[in-house]
Amino acid sequence: MPEGHSVHRIARQFDRNFIGKTLLASSPQGRFAEGAAVLDGRQAVSVKAVGKQMFLETEGDVWLRVHLGLYGAWDFAGEILLDPTIASANGRMGQTNQRGTDLDAVVFDDAGENSLASIGAPRRTRVHVRMSEQTKGLEDEGMQWPPPIVGQVRLRLMTDITAADLRGPTACELQTPDEMLASVAKLGPDPLVGDPAENEERFVRAVRKKGTPIALLLMDQSVAAGIGNVYRAEMLYRARLNPHTPGKQVPEELVRELWRDWARLLPIGVETGQMMTMDDLSSDEYRAAMASRDDRHWVYHRAGLPCRTCGTEIVLEELGARKLYWCPRCQA
Repeated sequence: MPEGHSVHRIARQFDRNFIGKTLLASSPQGRFAEGAAVLDGRQAVSVKAVGKQMFLETEGDVWLRVHLGLYGAWDFAGEILLDPTIASANGRMGQTNQRGTDLDAVVFDDAGENSLASIGAPRRTRVHVRMSEQTKGLEDEGMQWPPPIVGQVRLRLMTDITAADLRGPTACELQTPDEMLASVAKLGPDPLVGDPAENEERFVRAVRKKGTPIALLLMDQSVAAGIGNVYRAEMLYRARLNPHTPGKQVPEELVRELWRDWARLLPIGVETGQMMTMDDLSSDEYRAAMASRDDRHWVYHRAGLPCRTCGTEIVLEELGARKLYWCPRCQA
């Protein structure tokens, strides 16, 4: 499932390519035909991401709410104004500000994505971009316009030069302003939305009042918006916190440190497109981590491998129907 950084990146692409323009909307799949008819001909006014959900405002106080869920993705095609902070030459869409790292280098990871290259200043290019948790990269569309319909497209949004196709979302619905605000109110704080101090206090209150294991609380979108399986495992390891500890038994200062760590990690994910959770890497180590997803994390996806700190075998268990990775020694 896309975690919070991916949805913020998608919202940025909408901001650059659709806001202020009139939308041509359709539902090639047919499942959102009535909603598309309402959106068609309206101007896109604003867009925002909150946690794992995106909200697109159109004129007439009509909002589009999209939750990608496990299988959803947006495909952008046509002339796309790429944001230099989230776009690279072949699709991973990231530049890094890691000190000592060569930003001009080309480092392809095991998914064939160039994690380090930056395109520099914003520019327009005719490309195809898939944006989900597993970004597929940029592909030449051969200048065909409009792009052909491929697969089950729930919603197609177009301007005269740019198209965005939505596939497989968990939620795709129109809302009134009050309904949008109600949806946002159900979500926990997002470090990139709202007042930082208030966000921290909301998180602390939500965690400290519950006897639910902290590993489950971090995945509860009403407690913190945007944290998924990868960030959950990594944050708990970075805090050296046993995932089974009840929230109300976690010391308040440690709860605050968890939130502050999330507030540090999320912008890194937005800027680089990678859930990079390891600190204090040398330039060579950072390049290796960008080249291989297996080298970006402390415990996630490392079941049976030795802990990078103590050598103890990383444990994999199921908690809340999701895989949980942790070190039984460092997080005892």
